[in-house]
Amino acid sequence: MPGLAVLGLSLVALLGLGRGALLCLSQQFRMEGDYILGGLFPLGLAEETDLNHRTRPDSITCSRFSTMGLFLVMALKMAVEEINNSSTLLPGLQLGYDLFDTCSEPVVTMKPSLMFLAKAGSRSIAAYCNYTQYQPRVLAVIGPHSSELALITGKFFGFFLMPQVSYGASMDRLSNRETFPSFFRTVTSNRVQLEAMVTLLQHFGWNWVAALGSDDEYGREGLSTFSSLAHARNICVAHESLVLLSRTNSVRLGKVQDVLHQVNQSQVHVVVLFASARAVYSLFQYSIRHSLTPKVWVGCDAWLTSDLVMTLPDIQRVGTVLGFLQRGALLPEFFHYMETQLAVAADPAFCASLDAEQDVEEDVVGPRCPRCDQIMLQNLSTGLVHNLSAGELHHQIFATYAAVYSVAQALHHTLHCSTSSCPTQEPVKPWQLLDKMYNMSFHIRGLELRFSDSGNVDMEYDLKMWVWQSPMPKLRTVGTYNGSLQLQPTLMHWHAPNNQVPVSQCSQECREGQVRRVKGFHSCCYDCVDCKAGSYRQNPDDLTCTLCDQDQWSPERSMRCFPRRPRFLEWGDPAVLLLLLLLALVLGLVLAALGLFIRHRDSPLVQASGGPLACFGLACLGLVCLSVLLFPGWPGPASCLAQQPVAHLPLTGCLSTLFLQAAETFVESELPPTWVAWVRGHLRAPWAWLLVLLLILMEAALCGWSLAAFPSKVEMDWRVLPREVLVHCHMHSWVGLGLVHITNATLAFLCFLGTFLVQSQPGHYNRARALTFTMLAYFVTWVSFVPLFTNMQVLYQPAVQMGAILLCALGILAIFHLPKCYLLLWWPELNTPEFFLGQGPNDTTDGGGSGGRDRTQGDHE
Repeated sequence: MPGLAVLGLSLVALLGLGRGALLCLSQQFRMEGDYILGGLFPLGLAEETDLNHRTRPDSITCSRFSTMGLFLVMALKMAVEEINNSSTLLPGLQLGYDLFDTCSEPVVTMKPSLMFLAKAGSRSIAAYCNYTQYQPRVLAVIGPHSSELALITGKFFGFFLMPQVSYGASMDRLSNRETFPSFFRTVTSNRVQLEAMVTLLQHFGWNWVAALGSDDEYGREGLSTFSSLAHARNICVAHESLVLLSRTNSVRLGKVQDVLHQVNQSQVHVVVLFASARAVYSLFQYSIRHSLTPKVWVGCDAWLTSDLVMTLPDIQRVGTVLGFLQRGALLPEFFHYMETQLAVAADPAFCASLDAEQDVEEDVVGPRCPRCDQIMLQNLSTGLVHNLSAGELHHQIFATYAAVYSVAQALHHTLHCSTSSCPTQEPVKPWQLLDKMYNMSFHIRGLELRFSDSGNVDMEYDLKMWVWQSPMPKLRTVGTYNGSLQLQPTLMHWHAPNNQVPVSQCSQECREGQVRRVKGFHSCCYDCVDCKAGSYRQNPDDLTCTLCDQDQWSPERSMRCFPRRPRFLEWGDPAVLLLLLLLALVLGLVLAALGLFIRHRDSPLVQASGGPLACFGLACLGLVCLSVLLFPGWPGPASCLAQQPVAHLPLTGCLSTLFLQAAETFVESELPPTWVAWVRGHLRAPWAWLLVLLLILMEAALCGWSLAAFPSKVEMDWRVLPREVLVHCHMHSWVGLGLVHITNATLAFLCFLGTFLVQSQPGHYNRARALTFTMLAYFVTWVSFVPLFTNMQVLYQPAVQMGAILLCALGILAIFHLPKCYLLLWWPELNTPEFFLGQGPNDTTDGGGSGGRDRTQGDHE
């Protein structure tokens, strides 16, 4: 920075004044003006012994000096001087200030706070019923720095509705307007910083962390908020504890040691440290002394830039330190201002002129900053040059600078000032100024800041990483946070070997298609379980696999589901192709037999088979074969309803013609000769056609009943196949299938009974045996169909029905019709009335069934 070189040279020059040159800084902490601003700054630290053994409400000496507090005082002074020299913000008015040291202790802070509330021109606070007209010594208060002090002063000033603008108190509880009605701050709430921390942990996959906080209001609230935010983002807090402040006895120090050893012995490699600088100092001091394992420390702004922590010997042994600091506008002239103020403070003539002005408050509050007047320049310069060169304090300097401007802007609005003057009126009361600060916007150095309803401002954060160098670590900006995290990984340096990002997880991440099965009390400790087929892992943090929708499928260890493809008995299926070949064979044979019968329709063989009825039976058998074409392909409502009727109605027509021949055979064989001619006449046309029609109508009625009571519907079965949806015709009930089969089964059974015991006649065609074996083939086919159909996959059940229909047709054709075709083609000499009709001159046998046939044959001749 340009001003840094000048400042360094000035300091070197000032050091030439001698090691004994002192600064008269405390005498510059008070300035008169039209309106006075009170200021509370951490200029010193009290000794622990002074606080532990305090028995009387006397004064406390702040013996230790804080360089940071001095920088913040200078930021306020610079802002006031700029405003007083400005001709636009408060023209014609002068702001003054009255600044005090808090020693970072509540008991020290109370005395100047009481002084601020004293009535103007006096040192006392009067008790009134109504404080509306009460005019205190100061118009507003800038500070204090810490949340612990702001919790006390916020309620105190809130009673008088005196505006208080803190430049460092960040506890979320201070946003409560009921408890702290006059509290404002130019820093963001801790919740925003903690959200940034949790986002950082989530980015690096650190879900197994420890969380430590200081044993004060600041640390307790920070731990509570962090735990809730971490839990919401599935980050497990393995250890959570408070770090007790080192100002007490060895018992408390032992508790700090226990916390550190618990973290050190665990697999936790990341520690969120939300604590005050004093607590972090004692924790790091013990960690360094006992050479504990280096960790990644994610810190807060309360200690990230603390000289107390950063100047610890061997601080680099703690590991990696990260943290978020609020971003603010740069104040490049601040370095020159510091140079000027330090030079003036070292001027004996100037200090002598200040001595002439007696600070009337010193006899009440004591010296405003005892150590400020005793510190040596050479002691101040080391920390000053380091911190300013690193730019580590610009966010806090800007926050103090902005706090002063916020009060000036509110006063501008209250007085209705223009760019040239402020109207003269009664002095402004603090509560009048407060009314203008609610939801007020103000511009500073190109930034627009606005107080929200809760008194907060929205600011971006810089992610800082400690870079080790002597004598103190340097803070490097490695990222930003403004609701989302942006990192610069190339600028980050880790303490792990090969600069690898440390891993802090209880369990390794599950692979794709695996979910977590939690073991123990923490959700981050788990076993990985594979997702089974039909389920998938939806989110990386899922504890159970998500089932796919009904119309989807997934393999094992899947990350998503896939749409199911419809599956049905397709025409190109190998089983269907084989059945179609069988259909072509059977249908070809049926058509060939039908053609042969039609050609030889007047021959004894065809006449013995029934003549036109035989041709009708073969035609029905052909329709039976063609019915199998309804089973393959995409099932539709019409095809599902038509499958069984179309297959079994023509089969009834075929079996009815065979039933007529079986009845005729039975009559000729078993009935008395006097009945044969009468019965045979009724078994032939036109009565035969009427019987066939009646049987077909009966089957049609049963099919209609079956369709009405047990309709076959198109069903999409999602359970049968793992990757497809089975589309098939669902058979509602076996009863419906039984109704369709009852007519044909009855006809086949009667045919079998009528021909099973008929005696064959030597030298004649044995029609009875042909019918018997034909019916046996029918029963074997359909009896075998039932268990095969039941145990077959639903996808291939239509193929089973196709096979049963074709085999049934082939059995009837092969056993009953094809032998006759063989005789027609290769044994035409047997195609005689004697062989097929039992007629001839030598038929003289008497008695029994054969005699009846002889007489019938004679009558036919």
